[in-house]
Amino acid sequence: MAHGYRDSLAYLYSLQFFGIKLGLDNIRELLSRVGNPQESLRIVHIAGTNGKGSTAAALANIFHAANIPAGLYTSPHLHSFTERIRIDTQQICEAEAVELIAELRPHAEALRATFFEFTTAMALLCFQRRGVQWAILETGLGGRLDATNIVAPDLCLITPIALDHTAHLGTELTEIATEKAGIFKPGVAAISAAQNDTVTLILRQRAAQLKIPLLQFGADYHCSGAVDTFTVSGPDLSLDQVKTRLSGTHQQQNLALAAAAASFLAQQGVKITSAEIRKGLEKVCWPGRLEWLPDRILLDGAHNPAGAKELAIYLQQRQLNNLHLIVGCKADKQSDELLSELLPFVSRAYVTRPPVDDAVPLEKMAQRFRESGIVVDEYPDPLMAIQAALENRSAEDTILVAGSLFLVAVVREFLLPDVTLLDITS
Repeated sequence: MAHGYRDSLAYLYSLQFFGIKLGLDNIRELLSRVGNPQESLRIVHIAGTNGKGSTAAALANIFHAANIPAGLYTSPHLHSFTERIRIDTQQICEAEAVELIAELRPHAEALRATFFEFTTAMALLCFQRRGVQWAILETGLGGRLDATNIVAPDLCLITPIALDHTAHLGTELTEIATEKAGIFKPGVAAISAAQNDTVTLILRQRAAQLKIPLLQFGADYHCSGAVDTFTVSGPDLSLDQVKTRLSGTHQQQNLALAAAAASFLAQQGVKITSAEIRKGLEKVCWPGRLEWLPDRILLDGAHNPAGAKELAIYLQQRQLNNLHLIVGCKADKQSDELLSELLPFVSRAYVTRPPVDDAVPLEKMAQRFRESGIVVDEYPDPLMAIQAALENRSAEDTILVAGSLFLVAVVREFLLPDVTLLDITS
């Protein structure tokens, strides 16, 4: 089966040569050829720039706590493709992935489907075949023209919106927010995380056009927290001192969004109790995001300025300084702005190339550190970078890996004994 799985993935990854094609015609036809599996599902659809995966994982854990098996579709994966498609928080097995790929392949080849169109169809078909009633879908890019936007959701969620993927979504925050708000549907309520005023205006305008309710952080639900606990409240929701395994104030707000979503669904008749919401929030894991490994190694998938800012807030709160930073970025990211957030906390840097097709040149990143008087070394291989950092740091120094989730994955695989299964529940 391992050979068949590798061959299936090789075909699937070859579809990336078709690039990114925003639009719904292909996915609509692809799904129609396999019986429109999405029509059998009740769906929570999530768009935003940062926090989509954490919010989706938290909501999946709440459904699990409520004994409601739900499908979960997220991207990208850390280690195994099967992480992208989960049933009741558990990633599907390789054999099931092989079967789904084989079934969809003739249709995808006829339509010249993209990688994301194919994987979206895979997830929806898997959810239907497994007989789950609910599916939690994370958009891949944007919202309005994202392949996941083919669905008719029961609820839409918007996580924090910031500048990212500007080559596809626009260079202005208003353009990006408009694309994300494209998941809103007539007759379907939406809930938004905390946003800046520009984004809030766009979301409100779109909701008003469709005449749908828009519940907002700070107005319709609230969250406040300490280091490892937080409180979330809203209509028919009041949870005090929720203990969380996820680090960072921003993660508490992501969990609060999931809680608000579950509470809203409960008001609509879905059998989820406050105790089950609490249990789901307290058990959720989301590896690679502010994740501590043994020996003072911190991994964070921050890959854009907004994510780096949240990381910097966490570093400041924990008084983490004199860091040994291993960093690498995709070429389409705003690396200068990202590095600017992290520079005050760094004593030594190791710039490297994440395993992506187009990365920021090492010399460009290294120059940014030199200009700030920080010792920096260049390593074309991430494993060379982590080995150098381990040799150079003292026992009390912290190593931080950031800039790319793909970089985090490589380092994580090197440091941990087995990453075959990635648990999102404790």
